[in-house]
Amino acid sequence: MNATSPPEPPIRAVIAPVTPLQQNCTIVWCSKTKKAAIIDPGGEVERLLAALKQYGLTLEKIWITHGHLDHAGGAAALKAATGVPIEGPHPDDAFWIDDIEQSGARWGMPEARSFTPDRWLHDGDRVTLGETEFEVYHCPGHTPGHVIFFHPETKFAQVGDVLFQGSIGRTDFPRGNHADLIRAITTKLWPLGDDVRFVPGHGPMSTFGQERRTNPFVADAVLAES
Repeated sequence: MNATSPPEPPIRAVIAPVTPLQQNCTIVWCSKTKKAAIIDPGGEVERLLAALKQYGLTLEKIWITHGHLDHAGGAAALKAATGVPIEGPHPDDAFWIDDIEQSGARWGMPEARSFTPDRWLHDGDRVTLGETEFEVYHCPGHTPGHVIFFHPETKFAQVGDVLFQGSIGRTDFPRGNHADLIRAITTKLWPLGDDVRFVPGHGPMSTFGQERRTNPFVADAVLAES
């Protein structure tokens, strides 16, 4: 009997840390069509374009989780280079996007530009990529308009700065809210399943189950005591 190879997953992804803040920009693509989205292109656009070429991908979308400089500072340049639409974040982050150029000057990233998304995203929206689809969840707290992208079939999520391995997003920025962030994590992320693998905005990947067991801010045992 001939051995058969396992079927290729419907999506694939690579993480490309960008900017001096080492933000986890993610290139995700539909395996069947090689159509790709770049999630949170904070900068280093030429390197991201080279990565698309390296993997033989065609850029179809730019997705933004939230409006902070290190996540969205390169979106305008990437759109100018490719002509593809920008989707996200939620409109409550418009003030952060408007501040990108000023933030870039402060952080030594003068090439960063503000923009207007082609599509603002809301809780319950869906975004398409090639022949596959991601769900959108509004998860405020780190910023008021933060969204995350979830692919149910592969249990894969890009959560930006909502949740990290062993930590959670800061809430001391303008219009940040700690209670909102905890509520978003426990009512939007946890119901997606302990087996969901996620890419955070910074640092290594983890699973929701691991964070429910060990995260000192949002582990089940920690929240039960609060």
